[in-house]
Amino acid sequence: MPFAASAAGTRLSLRAFTASSSARSPSARASLTLTPLALACLLALPQAALAQAAPDTPTLSPVVITANPLGSEALASPSTIVQGLDLDLRRGSNLGETLNGLPGVSTTTYGPMVGRPIIRGLDGDRIRLLNNGVGSLDASSLSFDHAVPQDPLSTNRVEILRGPAALLYGGNAIGGVVNTIDNRIPTEPIDGIHGDVAGSYGGANNDRNGAVQVEGGDGTFAIHADAFSRKTGDLRIPGYARSSQQRAIDDPDRDQPRGKLPNSDGQASGGALGMSWTGEHGYAGLSYSGYDSDYGSVAEPDVRIKMHQERFGFASELRDLDGLFTSVKLNFAYTDYQHKEIEDGETGTIFKNRGYEARIEARHADIGPLHGVVGLQLGQTRFSALGDEALVPTTDTDSAALFLLEEWAVNDRLTLSAGARADYARLTPAGGGYERFDGASRRSFTAGSFSLGSIYKLDSAWSVAANAAYTERAPTFYELYANGPHAATGQYLVGDQNLAKERAWSGDLSLRYKKDADKASIGVFYSRFSNYLAEINTGRYRNDDGDVVAAGDDGALPEARYQGVSARLYGLEAESSTRVLQRNGHKLDLGLSGDYTVARNNDTGRSLPRIPPLRLRVALDYGYGAYNAGVSVSKAFAQHSRPDNDTATPGYYSLDANAGYRFKVAAVQWQAYVRGINLTNQTIRYATSVLRDVAPEGGRAVMVGLRGSF
Repeated sequence: MPFAASAAGTRLSLRAFTASSSARSPSARASLTLTPLALACLLALPQAALAQAAPDTPTLSPVVITANPLGSEALASPSTIVQGLDLDLRRGSNLGETLNGLPGVSTTTYGPMVGRPIIRGLDGDRIRLLNNGVGSLDASSLSFDHAVPQDPLSTNRVEILRGPAALLYGGNAIGGVVNTIDNRIPTEPIDGIHGDVAGSYGGANNDRNGAVQVEGGDGTFAIHADAFSRKTGDLRIPGYARSSQQRAIDDPDRDQPRGKLPNSDGQASGGALGMSWTGEHGYAGLSYSGYDSDYGSVAEPDVRIKMHQERFGFASELRDLDGLFTSVKLNFAYTDYQHKEIEDGETGTIFKNRGYEARIEARHADIGPLHGVVGLQLGQTRFSALGDEALVPTTDTDSAALFLLEEWAVNDRLTLSAGARADYARLTPAGGGYERFDGASRRSFTAGSFSLGSIYKLDSAWSVAANAAYTERAPTFYELYANGPHAATGQYLVGDQNLAKERAWSGDLSLRYKKDADKASIGVFYSRFSNYLAEINTGRYRNDDGDVVAAGDDGALPEARYQGVSARLYGLEAESSTRVLQRNGHKLDLGLSGDYTVARNNDTGRSLPRIPPLRLRVALDYGYGAYNAGVSVSKAFAQHSRPDNDTATPGYYSLDANAGYRFKVAAVQWQAYVRGINLTNQTIRYATSVLRDVAPEGGRAVMVGLRGSF
């Protein structure tokens, strides 16, 4: 939970700490591994040094960058920004864990090193993962055991858009967008040398991590360098790894792990180098980044995954132009990704994904009361899977899109927006020597989307936001061409190359409040899919060769097919922060939040799989000078709404707490903190996890951390 308000503005270059560690937009943090003894020594520094801690300073509301090329102060779509100390206190071993618990956001989870964000019950290819506004190529949407190659240590700001953001980012954003921002290409002048160091130690998996980042420049030319490293042990859990219902159906002679989750350890490391030229009317820069990880598959005790990604980026913007367009922005990234699944020391399957994505956004001169932006997006990827689990053929995907967004400030109270997008995708499969892919044929799709949005200010504090959208999503290569065993989910997956586009009508309506330190929002959402592409269990079984077999045969896996069904999703999201005490420098804020999602397969009347239950949270945040503290209680109710042949998930509650202290030594501003996680040692199983009956979350844990800025 945050110690202070989030940072203002969109600038991400490093500067010295202000009193609130979140009162600036920090860049990628470097880190030191910190032990409890080291933290105690730091807190024992002489009062003369501690007295240098900066006083509290006011902060402005942060501005959302993602899906906001016009720089509007507020978006009609619900959005969340996580940065500064709020991000530090949330950082987990993966992106999904870091964002889990935010309104409408949950996580998949396949052990502590793997987690992909879920938004309003939608996951996989319906959630667009971006890095600095450009798509992140990996294999995480294909399988729950595939990690996202973005470590939270290398991220200094995360923006989440809930609901259909397909207008600017395509049908793959039909559920929402998660954009991680790291400033590896500086966009504004840097004068002098600045840096960050940050790190933490602890948690239920003995997470030891560190990162370092330095930026320097002469006001025109800027350079950025960062590096990070993380190493974890096996996850400590409160009791048995398998749930009671799973143990009842297991072989009685089977070893039942307890106290620790086997094969859940891992490590990750990476770094980046970037440089840019910055001027009064724009910037241009290049970057290179690398990422490596090695982690165990918690469902397969002898399987490990080794992942490697390289990414080359270019970004540029020209502002204050004369003529038809007043600014032009270009983003480009080429990614080379692969991971190996290694069983008993031998490589079984290699997944590769290589390709590029490029975006051009041009803001046009005002046309009467309208100001807007037009854009072009191009992309090409080649995905391949070679080896024992080659469940999809090598597939080339070529894509192109045009989009338009217009905004009209009708008056001081009412702002309207509208936009449209057209996407073209062509998928070309190649059998690669596998007979089961010989019948795969090329498919092409043209998809269209449009949206309408509005924000109406009732007065200086209250406003109403509404938006409606129609979105089309082309099927992905695995929904079309999958045909093979998938040990990670215990299924034999079969695609359908005759699938049609996924179509959805969606809407949001929210009431928002913001006055001084108090803020609140409550909103409802609804989506209706006419062709929701879902994995449907057929009741048949296949072996590794694809032959239909009886359920009890050796190697028999339940068959699941991708099919289009009618579906609807709706729900509620609410959050508030109220200043209940402000006296003599003491501040106390009360935070309340909750979300609820219902997702139905209209064809069967049953729930869609892996939908989060009703979740509620209450928190208290205290601040006094350099001191900060907080405590929260979260409650997730039992999830009994599920499809056939699936299991219910029990409810749980979690007690968490934190405390922090700011101090300054010489020219370095420090923030030390300690976190208590799941302090009552509850057994927590997420309904959104495909392994909820096999791999629970961590038990009681304490983590200490330190961050410095110079």
